[in-house]
Amino acid sequence: MYSGPQRLLLDRVIVVAGSDARIEAVLGVGSMSNGGFDAQSDFDFVIVGDVPASERRAFAGAMGMLLSSFTGEHVGDPDLLICLYGPPLLHADYKFAPRAALTRFGEGPVVLWARDSAVTGGWLSNVPVGRTAPDPQWFEVRAWLWLHYGATKWARGEYFEAISTLDFFRSMVLGPMLQRIAGLPMRGQRRLEQVPGAYDALLPTLADYDAKAIGRSLSAAATLYVDLRQSDTPPRLTPRMPEALFDYLRP
Repeated sequence: MYSGPQRLLLDRVIVVAGSDARIEAVLGVGSMSNGGFDAQSDFDFVIVGDVPASERRAFAGAMGMLLSSFTGEHVGDPDLLICLYGPPLLHADYKFAPRAALTRFGEGPVVLWARDSAVTGGWLSNVPVGRTAPDPQWFEVRAWLWLHYGATKWARGEYFEAISTLDFFRSMVLGPMLQRIAGLPMRGQRRLEQVPGAYDALLPTLADYDAKAIGRSLSAAATLYVDLRQSDTPPRLTPRMPEALFDYLRP
């Protein structure tokens, strides 16, 4: 599963963690736990223990050639340290947390190392696993506001922002809905190429830097959303949509 530089980094993390009495365990989440890990994957580590924020970069630096690191405030998690190593280039994320702070995992973690060999059947087995997936109404109340936002930027000539909004809409709405319909976990645009029909469905929502192309892609995104919501119709549909949006987008 792990080879070459990936194996070396993983082994080094375990050695460094084992030499630090404050650390109870190293867990793997993300692609390490869901079976999707490959040569292009990054590491998602959970470092269980009380490591002060002021010492976390030193922990990461002990693994080897640390090129860059920053904390995860942009994703609402200041206890996440995002690191780039190399060469060869490797990406590793370290989530630092004491045991008591681990109240839920999105996916079941794998135990990469533990000071107590009984951790799997102990406290870790009592931490709930699972994500709260958005329901159809969650998408419905957001979709039209996001699409209208993109349309206003298109109308103003802010084409980069309009294109960015289309990308955001694919990540937050269209991708997850396509994954849900296919019976897969909702993961934005991750691995959408492997979802049957996703390529053909999403291609019209991609726009070049061109006013007409962006307008067509916004209309295509709205049309696709309406088609996808039929698989699980929201209980309360937004009045006058999509007609009001299409009227707005007409030249």
